[in-house]
Amino acid sequence: MTKTTAMIRLARPGHWIKNVLVLFPVVFAMRTDEISAWRLAGLATVAFCLASSAIYIFNDIRDRTADRLHPKKKDRPLAADRISVGAAAVEAICLLTGGIVVAMLVNNLLSAIVIIYVLLQFAYSMLLKHKVIVDVICIALGFVLRAVGGAVAIGEEVSSWLFVCTFTLCLFMGFCKRCNELVTLTEPHKASEHRKSLAAYSSELLTHLITLSAGVAVVAFLLYASNERTIQNFGTNYLMYTLPVVVYGITRFAMLSMKGVYADPTDLFLRDRPFQLTVVVWFAAVVVVIRWGIDLKHWLGSLT
Repeated sequence: MTKTTAMIRLARPGHWIKNVLVLFPVVFAMRTDEISAWRLAGLATVAFCLASSAIYIFNDIRDRTADRLHPKKKDRPLAADRISVGAAAVEAICLLTGGIVVAMLVNNLLSAIVIIYVLLQFAYSMLLKHKVIVDVICIALGFVLRAVGGAVAIGEEVSSWLFVCTFTLCLFMGFCKRCNELVTLTEPHKASEHRKSLAAYSSELLTHLITLSAGVAVVAFLLYASNERTIQNFGTNYLMYTLPVVVYGITRFAMLSMKGVYADPTDLFLRDRPFQLTVVVWFAAVVVVIRWGIDLKHWLGSLT
């Protein structure tokens, strides 16, 4: 592996898929036909990609010893000694600076959101990731800040539903991630050495937390879809009829995570075809409902 390849892998470009969430406000704000909205949201996405890569590198610098105990993470460039700590630190600083600069090109509020996101991730890396439950809440809040960043980038109001739906869904995914780690690291002492908080998690506790958070996430989605303001904005209540797809996606994500089929939830997103198809079908259905829901409602009414 060349140094350039190691630096690219260190930035974890595969994890940039998480920042697609920044683009969602364009769809739910019904502004998909505005090029300027996509441009601003696109810049916000780039800002979060750069900032998140910087955080990943910082985490890898701190966790390189613990990562050597993990069957997959031991192959990361720093854990495998394929790049020096100094070179990794320089790369992280450059990426972080680039992320903040790109955010400032959009507006000052977005740059503030990116900085808050970075500070939260630093706090998570230094201390909070060792605190049971708090660690997963921090993960969920990181995704909330991504969604909020997308909204402020295009000048939209940050609704309470944006917070509730994003937070509950990502809380569920965070508990699935912890369960995945516990299954992957089968020996208890290795699990606790890799991540201290794993010592306080058990498969029974995580099963309960996953079930609870999944139920809350589904209910939050239903409340949003059936909310009077949502129906008024979209002109129809058809969004709630995507519930079967939502339930399938959540249950499959939980099932694969609890079995440890993939080493990381990001691998699940990138490699599991049924889950990918579920996401595509749901998102396509959402776009249809938001853009053509009223026309669809009138057409179905004309048939009856």
